[in-house]
Amino acid sequence: MNPRSPAYRGRLAPSPTGLLHLGHARTFWTAAERAAQHDGQLILRNEDLDFQRCRPEFVHAMLGDLRWLGIEWAEGPDCGGVFGPYSQSERRGHYLEAWEKLRDRGLIYPCTCSRKDVAQAASAPNDSDDEAVYSGKCRPQGKERSFAPPGRVEDPAPHKHPEAAVATCSEPRGTNWRFLVPDGEEVCFTDLHLGPQRMTAGRDFGDFIVWRRDDVPAYQLAVVVDDAAMRITEVVRGADLLKSTARQILLFRALGLPTPGYYHCDLVRDEAGVRLAKRHDSLSIRKLREMGWTPKAVVSGQ
Repeated sequence: MNPRSPAYRGRLAPSPTGLLHLGHARTFWTAAERAAQHDGQLILRNEDLDFQRCRPEFVHAMLGDLRWLGIEWAEGPDCGGVFGPYSQSERRGHYLEAWEKLRDRGLIYPCTCSRKDVAQAASAPNDSDDEAVYSGKCRPQGKERSFAPPGRVEDPAPHKHPEAAVATCSEPRGTNWRFLVPDGEEVCFTDLHLGPQRMTAGRDFGDFIVWRRDDVPAYQLAVVVDDAAMRITEVVRGADLLKSTARQILLFRALGLPTPGYYHCDLVRDEAGVRLAKRHDSLSIRKLREMGWTPKAVVSGQ
């Protein structure tokens, strides 16, 4: 590793909404391998913001399953560290500070549309992505969606948004808050596994939620804030999050934060070709352990 480059800091970021499965095992093992290859550190973050689905027993299970796989981390909710706390439920102040910056810069706006409203209004299916392209119904007046010829943007400098009305709300609760994407702008990055990626804001993804109406910071905002605060230099995760990476790059730029590198792993699928999810209990690490699988077999699939 170049001695002048920043020390490698990777991360594991499981969400305790269910048991970790085979896909998680292989992604987290890849993260551990890349940290070892770079003589770096691995940080464990407990992404427990979904208070309706996260449970203490799943936190306990994920820690046990990761240790059983032979994965070790230098910082985390169980061992502490200089950039703690390492559970997102304890980091609200960090997210609120970022929300205020985006509000003051006119880069977010309140939205009354429900998830169902957005899905029904979407002009095209959102394939494997987690969020349909927003129609712009609640955008501030004068900020209608425009599909101008895209401009290529690859440098880390903050992008320029059209000025939006600065919200007067002193707190985010009670409504969804969306990030105003720069329509037509290409977000380009080179994935360290899948190669060059290019997505167009407003076409491949729309204005996305950064704070939910139930007063919970959304995934996109929380991940950006935490990756920056914890000095993460490389994010290893599944290829289903490629569009989330494009969204997060825009947030990093808007907040003036350094953007990490990205390595998106191939997805593990079941026999029907469906991407594994936590509903696949038969392929959970805990179940495979009970069936006599070894850590090597879980990671390699053999």
